[in-house]
Amino acid sequence: MTEADERRLFSVLPEEFDRSAASPTLAAALGATLYMPATRPAIAKDLHKQGAAGVMSVVVCLEDAIADAELASAQANVVAQLRSLPCDGKDTDNLPLTFIRVRHPRQIPELVGSLGDHAAILSGFVLPKFTGSTGPAYLEALYEARHESGLPLLMMPVIESPEVVHRETRVDTLMDIRQLLDDHRDLVLAIRLGATDLSAAYGLRRDRDLTIYDVRIIAEVIADVVNILGRADGTGHVVTGPVWEYFPSQGRIFKPLLRQTPFDEQEARALRKELMVRDLDGLIREVVLDKANGLTGKTVIHPTHVAAVHALSVVTHEEHLDACEILGRGTMGGGAHASSYGNKMNETKPHRSWAERTVRRSRAFGVAAEDVTFVDLLAAAIA
Repeated sequence: MTEADERRLFSVLPEEFDRSAASPTLAAALGATLYMPATRPAIAKDLHKQGAAGVMSVVVCLEDAIADAELASAQANVVAQLRSLPCDGKDTDNLPLTFIRVRHPRQIPELVGSLGDHAAILSGFVLPKFTGSTGPAYLEALYEARHESGLPLLMMPVIESPEVVHRETRVDTLMDIRQLLDDHRDLVLAIRLGATDLSAAYGLRRDRDLTIYDVRIIAEVIADVVNILGRADGTGHVVTGPVWEYFPSQGRIFKPLLRQTPFDEQEARALRKELMVRDLDGLIREVVLDKANGLTGKTVIHPTHVAAVHALSVVTHEEHLDACEILGRGTMGGGAHASSYGNKMNETKPHRSWAERTVRRSRAFGVAAEDVTFVDLLAAAIA
């Protein structure tokens, strides 16, 4: 954005950080994590392009996005593409936070060894179908890679196994995962939700007219994952929003999910129409529901999804004012007070964790100016 846009849209700008920042900062700043298959012939070019376009994090996938017969060539392609990039200082910082989703544990030290000095481009690895039984091998491989390279590589385990969907094994599986992650907390950047695999356990696949929360059996899994792994008492981890899938060639069944009034008020009818054409109204609603259910960021499969996720990640002026008031009164022994906006009660003790999370998000994505809405931010991002 231009400096004029920044002054108009933000009361507090996002803070600068680099890939060496503390894990809580990086986890809050993941934003829309863009997945791309490891077979893409221009991964290096894509990383530069998407980083310049504002993508904060990328996962190069060697798992389900790759056919079995293509695995060896895809892994070789990833190594060749990353080795073609500069790996020193400023050039690396201009790239998104970059992760590789592996298929099996031994790929972690193999990839780091093959990359050599260029392994410094990586922020870590995404570990598929993570459970208490599969996790130790991944952890052992990650520790080996960290030791051999001297790099602070992090992990993002994916919760997507049938044991998590099936009611009779879910709680025990999640408790095992929690124990394993508690023992290796310094390695965990965030926990990802594999909605596609979770749905596959029952032969389900939502379309663009539905959010993942309309698929009740998966919504129950998300609730339990947040309950056990995402607690705000210091024992939990950041849990990211599940992937958004959409199908632009299908006809619509339901009405659009975006109200027209907010766009009329901002004289942005053309923007609303563009969102409809891009099938982004369902994504926008799902991101709102992700936030309401304790999730941070989102997995996306197309660059056009990124601006919507990031615009919704900006902290509103009202949210920030509430958070600061709650944290400021924390030294006064608690109590409830009317918000400065005069539309709610801020209870210092119950709302403190929410306020802390909100301030962390504001450092990564900034605080909107008063009266600036999601519509204004998205219009500027798309423009």
